[in-house]
Amino acid sequence: MSKTGALVYVVDDDPSAREGVAGLLRSAGLITKTFASAEEFLAAARPKMPSCLLLDVNLPGVNGLELQQELAKSDVQIPIIFLTGHGDIPMTVRAVKAGAVNFLTKPFDDEELLNAIRQCITTREEEERLYLESEINAEYNFEEIVGKSKALREVLEQVAIVAPTDSTVLLQGETGTGKELVARAVHNLSSRKDRMFVRMNCAAIPSGLLESELFGHEKGAFTGALMQKKGRFELADGGTLFLDEIGDISMELQPKLLRALQEKEFERLGSTRTIQVNVRIIAATHRDIAAMIRENKFREDLFYRLNVFPVEIPPLRERREDVPLLVNYFVCKLSRRMGKKIKSIPSEAMEVLTNASWPGNVRELENFIERAVILTEGSELNVPVAEMKNQPNNPVPASRTGSVSTFHDAERQAIIDALKAASGRLAGAGGAAERLGLARTTLQNKMHRLGITKAQYCA
Repeated sequence: MSKTGALVYVVDDDPSAREGVAGLLRSAGLITKTFASAEEFLAAARPKMPSCLLLDVNLPGVNGLELQQELAKSDVQIPIIFLTGHGDIPMTVRAVKAGAVNFLTKPFDDEELLNAIRQCITTREEEERLYLESEINAEYNFEEIVGKSKALREVLEQVAIVAPTDSTVLLQGETGTGKELVARAVHNLSSRKDRMFVRMNCAAIPSGLLESELFGHEKGAFTGALMQKKGRFELADGGTLFLDEIGDISMELQPKLLRALQEKEFERLGSTRTIQVNVRIIAATHRDIAAMIRENKFREDLFYRLNVFPVEIPPLRERREDVPLLVNYFVCKLSRRMGKKIKSIPSEAMEVLTNASWPGNVRELENFIERAVILTEGSELNVPVAEMKNQPNNPVPASRTGSVSTFHDAERQAIIDALKAASGRLAGAGGAAERLGLARTTLQNKMHRLGITKAQYCA
């Protein structure tokens, strides 16, 4: 059976029939759990929804039809195949009319049963894909924020509360947790949603140019200033300015930023004319700002001005129940983009993905899934499970020592190789960004995240 790893429940009071069916399903590569009665089924903890339920009609106590009705009342959506004797057919017909997908008369043909299960699994996978594709249009329409965990829901509830206000928001969390997506959600739920959302990564811009990027400059303000330029504050007037990696702003520039936040005014470099703007600020950082304040690397008054409404974005390891949703979401999105038809993910691979440490969080997971989609030729996702087991927090087998053992290592090496081939040039024709098929800013972000320094690619 191609749908390896799908979960099927079997409810039958006949031990030999129950174990016979379970053995057939296991030999076909399916994961199976059995129950001797409807009462046992209802009392059992079922943390994972099965792809199919094989249900005997004539059960002692609560019969199969009654169990089906109980599940329907509880809004539990499980495709049901009834297993019935000849005398139970009238009851089974009523069950099919009430929503069961099929029924088989005992004794049934093994291949007939497997075909019926295949149909159930295919239907359920299609429903899950449709759900995942519409996930971004769910309750709060939070862009591409995918997940149902308690930790994530708490973040989204905070976003829904603060978004309608004009208050400054400080997003704190590890690299790759989705701070920009949360910032866009705040903007999209605010009264400023029809105006500009302007983003600036403070870590990706050289410190000497950061002031110009923020506040703009006049022609001739410095060497190379060949024309007047508006800064991000001006561009965001009436809208939202997202300052990513705010902890990387130099101490020299922090007083000017503080004034712009407090007074909503500034001057372009090389000008004495004061410009006033109406901008909502959302800042983000992965740094420990409190520790930076103690080390005199960040102004305390600026921190308090930014920290009006703090939101902590949880790392992926604290919302592991979201990993399967994210994996399926990325597989749907990336396979559609690459023109592939990937329909299933091996259960072993999903378990490894769910339990991985993911130091790069959601961004790392998406990058890894993109690689897996590229490697996939058939309908089942080709996940390099061995590579995942060799993440930094797990032991690396001796046979792999000295090789590229993680996706982080492979990504870092690919970027360094491209930079070396481009003689250290990031942008332009033949630059590293073009060689890698990335935007310049995306490449700069990756270099910052992976800790790539000039010394690593320039002789």
